[in-house]
Amino acid sequence: MKNNKDQHFSFQNLQEIGMSFEQVFEHIVKFMQSEPNGHYRLMVGTDSQVHHSHTTFITGIVILNEGNGVWACIRKIVIPRRMLQLHERISYELSLSEEIVSLFTEERKTQLIDIVLPYLYAGATFTMEGHIDIGNGKQNKTSKFVKEMVSRMEATGVEPKIKPDAFVASSYANRYTK
Repeated sequence: MKNNKDQHFSFQNLQEIGMSFEQVFEHIVKFMQSEPNGHYRLMVGTDSQVHHSHTTFITGIVILNEGNGVWACIRKIVIPRRMLQLHERISYELSLSEEIVSLFTEERKTQLIDIVLPYLYAGATFTMEGHIDIGNGKQNKTSKFVKEMVSRMEATGVEPKIKPDAFVASSYANRYTK
């Protein structure tokens, strides 16, 4: 059953384009079912790049079975202006990540947890993380936004990660913003 909320989302990776969120979720389920005793990290993160006449935002969804493979996809949004204000851009990146995280409803999260549940005593794990493209370093222009953005991500119920641990935003999504 398709949720109307899902229909305006279009995801892609190197194998497929035009995937709905429902299709993305099915890929994640199949990936986890292929090895239900794995160590899974479901991660969502967004990065942006200001270009000559627009700003490109890429949100990555990555399901990682630590040491045993990964499945990932992206969602691309283009804003037809140059977003030069750093706070506005970081805040919009986080809004896009929050929007995707919200699609992982309690029902969907339970479905994913249920895959690993029978294998917990054998060491299976499942966590969900929100990767934020900001850092705490003294040289980092985004450090003054860390507290605000981490609080926002915590409010979504997922574990926030910032640089250098926010690789879905700072590395995977970043690759597609160019």
